[in-house]
Amino acid sequence: MIRLLEPLWLLALIPVAALAAVYIWAQFSRRRIAVKFANATLLAKLVPRLPGWRRHVPAGIMVMALAVLVGGMTRPAVDVEEPQERATVILAIDVSLSMMASDVDPNRMDAAKTAAVDFVAELPEQYNVGLVSFAGYASVVVPPTKNRGEITTAINGLTLAEATATGDAVFASLQAVQQVFPDPSGELAPASILLLSDGYRTAGRTVEEAAEAAAAAQIPVSTVAFGTDEGVVELDGDYVSVPVDREALAGLADVTGGQYYEAASVDQLRAVYEDMGSSLGYRTIAEDASQWFIGTALILLFAAAGLSLAWTSRLT
Repeated sequence: MIRLLEPLWLLALIPVAALAAVYIWAQFSRRRIAVKFANATLLAKLVPRLPGWRRHVPAGIMVMALAVLVGGMTRPAVDVEEPQERATVILAIDVSLSMMASDVDPNRMDAAKTAAVDFVAELPEQYNVGLVSFAGYASVVVPPTKNRGEITTAINGLTLAEATATGDAVFASLQAVQQVFPDPSGELAPASILLLSDGYRTAGRTVEEAAEAAAAAQIPVSTVAFGTDEGVVELDGDYVSVPVDREALAGLADVTGGQYYEAASVDQLRAVYEDMGSSLGYRTIAEDASQWFIGTALILLFAAAGLSLAWTSRLT
């Protein structure tokens, strides 16, 4: 959609319209004066024969050019979205033992790694990306960086551990965001946290505490409940059910202004990441389109001049 950054220039269309009206009035006046003369020879001398309707074409084109030029002076602009240079995405991945469950092919952990690597690769290169892993505790594996290779290597190197500290994962992610240098005004980089988990919190600070902290920092936490309720893992010879804590993850996203998703396959997880990536760290800017108007006006002016020379051997 085109919008005008300086619409007051539209007032300049008034003299353009007046110029067109004067030209039309002059043509009718010229015709009335010519009719008063009965002497055909004298009429031919006073009002030379011109090439009919063609003599009006250059004038019409010139009026159009002036109107288009006025349009260019209004600074027409088109709203476009572009990735923000300092936008930061923190990817927090659950590495608890429940991620061994094979209800997602080949297992939750390998599927999560595959989708996460694809997600990082497709993010705009302007984004900073950080990686947090959490099990019994949370740690910043890779601080925010534009180095996609470093992030990919770290994701592929994730290993499993006991317990699930979902709340601590959010706090660690908030600390990672603070490692991105603020802009000259002191404002922190726009950031989002994408947290993938498959189980219930069993260690560390509560999810409610984490949600309050993220909301206070105005950093949305989007969550993915990964896996199915049929998931089981074998621990010390016993099979343990590892269902997904959808309620807690949905609440975390809701309180912080993020999005909540469910995924039960690697393809669904890829779709979730694609949806997340389409709304992260973009800003709407006005892209100036005035050069197209000015260029069109110049073309029209040259056309008017060329036709006038061709048909009347003069520029006016």
